[in-house]
Amino acid sequence: MAGDLFGDMDVEYATTVADRAIRSMSQQSVPVTPGNFSVWFDYAMGTSPALRKTIDVLIGNKRKFDASINRELYATFVKPQSEAEADFPEQLRNVISSAREFLATAISDNRTQIEALGQVASEVTSQVTSQVQTNSDPRLIIEKLVAELARATTRAAALETNFLATTQELDNIRDSLKAAEERSNTDALTGLANRRLMDAFFRSAQIAAMEKDEPLSILMIDIDHFKKFNDTYGHQVGDQVLRLVAKVLQDHVWESGLAARYGGEELIAVLPGANLAACTEVAERIRLRISEARLTRRTTGQAITSITVSIGVAQFRLAESAEAMIERCDRSLYQAKRSGRNRTVTENDIEGENAAA
Repeated sequence: MAGDLFGDMDVEYATTVADRAIRSMSQQSVPVTPGNFSVWFDYAMGTSPALRKTIDVLIGNKRKFDASINRELYATFVKPQSEAEADFPEQLRNVISSAREFLATAISDNRTQIEALGQVASEVTSQVTSQVQTNSDPRLIIEKLVAELARATTRAAALETNFLATTQELDNIRDSLKAAEERSNTDALTGLANRRLMDAFFRSAQIAAMEKDEPLSILMIDIDHFKKFNDTYGHQVGDQVLRLVAKVLQDHVWESGLAARYGGEELIAVLPGANLAACTEVAERIRLRISEARLTRRTTGQAITSITVSIGVAQFRLAESAEAMIERCDRSLYQAKRSGRNRTVTENDIEGENAAA
């Protein structure tokens, strides 16, 4: 760990930064674990403006650095870099190695070609002098030049062929990696982002919201009586219902937002720039659009019972963890279902009910 943090840094400077990190951790009652120290060392170094801004906001708002926030800081600012290095595709490494060999060969061939042409030039100079004196035929000189240039052309053609082949291989790998990344970030059934991508997007959206002092809200959807669709019509119809709801959700999420499958029949949307009221409006449009939709069973033409959803809405609170925000949204969703389903409930609605009680 120390080697990864310090690298080639001057030892005295590294010790000073480490002392500052330890003092800051002590002031904020942060346990000195390897992961926490990595975060606070980077904070003391000031290498990440986003990390510094996030921690400063937390401190300014007198937030306690509990286990959840410490995990969020590590996952957001430290862990992704090491994971990316660990997951670097072996196939790409092999191509890079091949490219290095190709370049080394090209350089070697180029040197050989220059030396050969230099040797011919020397011979030509010598022969020209001799031929001028003897008045001999200059065709021998021309033939030598043509022969050497032909060999140079052959080498260049071979290098170009190798270069094109390597370029094509890199293009294929790039396309494969892009497709693999899309598969790893996409839910196969609905086509929405999966939980993995949602978690990463959510963390970035929270940081951006704090840095720009802009709102951030989420809405969580649960399909009402989803088990009934599976039990009555079969799982294929259940999947069809889920895809319909996912399509409506995706259609109502703007470009800077993200729609994802959270798990089972629960879907979620992260809406940067939306306050609670704006997110509630989006949720209501989604709910009404789904309630108006009609499905027909593909195999029999049988009409499917109308589909409804319950939706919970919550807005990001300064420096809170992702888990806390989602938990509030989930409570709102639960209240929507408990209140009769086919409705949208916000965190403010719950707080109002609790105050009245």
